[in-house]
Amino acid sequence: MTRVNELLAAQTKRHAQDPIIKDLGLDRWFTGQDLDQDVATLQAALTAAGVGRGAVLTVSLTNSAAYFAIDQAAWQIGIAVHPLSPTTPVSELVADQTDHGYQAMLVDAAMAEQLHGARFAQVAMPLLTYPSAVLVTLPATLTTAAIGDDPKEDDIALIMSTSGTTGKPKRVGLSQAIIYNAARHNAPSNRMTSQSVALIDMPLFHINSQVMVGLAMRYADAKLVVAPKFSASRFWAWVAANGVTWTAVVPTIVSILLLNEKANAAYQRLQDQVHLAYVRCSSFSLPEDQLVEFQNRFNTRILEGYGMTESSSQCTINPYDAPKIGSAGKPVGTEMAIRHSDGSFSAAPGTVGEIAIRGDHVITSYLDPHPHAFEAGWFLTGDLGEFDADGYLFVKGRTKEIISHGGEKVAPAHVENVLDELDFIAQLCVIGTPDKLYGEAVTAVVVSTTPGINEAAQREQLLAYGRAHLAKFEAPTQVVFMDDFPRNQTGKVLRPQLKQWIMEGQHEI
Repeated sequence: MTRVNELLAAQTKRHAQDPIIKDLGLDRWFTGQDLDQDVATLQAALTAAGVGRGAVLTVSLTNSAAYFAIDQAAWQIGIAVHPLSPTTPVSELVADQTDHGYQAMLVDAAMAEQLHGARFAQVAMPLLTYPSAVLVTLPATLTTAAIGDDPKEDDIALIMSTSGTTGKPKRVGLSQAIIYNAARHNAPSNRMTSQSVALIDMPLFHINSQVMVGLAMRYADAKLVVAPKFSASRFWAWVAANGVTWTAVVPTIVSILLLNEKANAAYQRLQDQVHLAYVRCSSFSLPEDQLVEFQNRFNTRILEGYGMTESSSQCTINPYDAPKIGSAGKPVGTEMAIRHSDGSFSAAPGTVGEIAIRGDHVITSYLDPHPHAFEAGWFLTGDLGEFDADGYLFVKGRTKEIISHGGEKVAPAHVENVLDELDFIAQLCVIGTPDKLYGEAVTAVVVSTTPGINEAAQREQLLAYGRAHLAKFEAPTQVVFMDDFPRNQTGKVLRPQLKQWIMEGQHEI
């Protein structure tokens, strides 16, 4: 047995009669025995369908406890799990299967009804954790799967897609060894113990919920509470009723919880029952004012970290007892360096360049050729950053997001951090837009706290504040007001699409 399979099997056996995972959609706790029953049901169906070691099982289901039974069942056989959004159109789902030669899908009954024809074979999968699941194989008859072979550490466990905010998403294959190592690093660095209870309300088709929270908590022998999706109005009730001690979020969720009236009213009503030790925040930098306001209002702590799909999530985390606001924390189980323009690598403080990583939880290649992402044993993240004298990482933005203004390079993240001090800014994104004289103009795109009101005055205030607090070449010269930003499913702003909207004149500058 591989280490991850030993871990999961031991946990369900140890807690055969104990509740370990709660599904809020079904309003039910599942025991280790319940999970083992679903694992056996899944494995019998997969084997009968000819899906074995080396095959790929696409999973397109809503957030549920079922993901953990599915992972366990597939990994014990040596099958790779490929989670996709439950809102993926059927045409895209089928194209993904046929383009890459994947063998099977687990979908909801409603989606299965759209997959008809002789080339599809379907078997109802009445799982305890997902009563309406259906196993679909394409083609209907499979003969190539290696049935009975024991899985190995380098067998692919998860096939994930990168966020794709600056380009086409890449396919990332994470081995059973990689995800185990990631969980092994994540659990102690995030203070997970057997007494911890984590809320998952971000998508389980992304690495954060799958490994950073889900697998790491199972490594810690802790409990999980799974929500169908994030809900501001229900968030604090979920935390209070289930003894949640920590959760993972993105900055968008922090903003929503601060602004949502129902969420704030719920916290005021339930605060004596809330024991949230900390909130782990990643994906992109949280403005300092929001971080401080969230901590003070909700009597908890925000720990910011840095990671990505290619590293099976976490690379850094702020130490619980010594967080440094504005930083992504210190490396955990990861060797990190800054790649400089001359091609050299160094972790020396105070030098900005591309962040490079390597370690036992980091991929060394993509499933498709992307050779320029790897150099001298390092994975090049595409993110700009620097370390300070204390070893804390500060992320400055994406290399592809850097604005070239009159020969000077402007890091959007730095400009955003400065401008976020303005109290009328609810959300902010700084991009480069075409400029005949300077190449690119530094453009601030703003979601105001008072949409459509006082925009002219707010524009002048932002421009003046930029001139007073930023270098001349960094200060925005244009301001655009919008109701919201285009985002991907984890809340990251799709900057190329936003830039396109501005260039097409859909919003007045």
